[in-house]
Amino acid sequence: MNDDARTNIGTPAPTPGGPGSAELRDQLERTRDELGQTVEALATKADIKAQAKEKTAAVKDQAAEKAALVSEQVRQKTGHAVQLVKDKTPDPLLEKTAQAAVQVREGAAKAGRYATDKTPDPLLEKAGQAATAARANRTPLLVAGAAVVAFLLVRRGRGHRR
Repeated sequence: MNDDARTNIGTPAPTPGGPGSAELRDQLERTRDELGQTVEALATKADIKAQAKEKTAAVKDQAAEKAALVSEQVRQKTGHAVQLVKDKTPDPLLEKTAQAAVQVREGAAKAGRYATDKTPDPLLEKAGQAATAARANRTPLLVAGAAVVAFLLVRRGRGHRR
């Protein structure tokens, strides 16, 4: 008995163009589809970059949810702590604090009005222009101010060594 005879035992020989060939073609097509799906599934499992992106997105979402939860808890606890402090602080002290805050605000407003009233108009205009220029050029002014402070600190440090 040869090898071909052993492998084909019990398998009917297909007849070309017969009813068995259509079944074989259908079976072959199904097998190809299944094989394609299997290869696609294996390729998906082997795509580590895509898996890493999915895992990163999932972890990012979890972190955002956790941060929102913790943030809300902090807000609640802070509100609770503020309320406890208010509850524990005697009313006369709260009233005195509120009165002092009002007095400080009024004093600052009076000082500002007094300075404005006593300052000559040309100087006020120049100050307004300088403030506008300063707001427009914050970074260079901050750098220059830091340089002046550093210079003064170095100079002061050298003056103490003499």
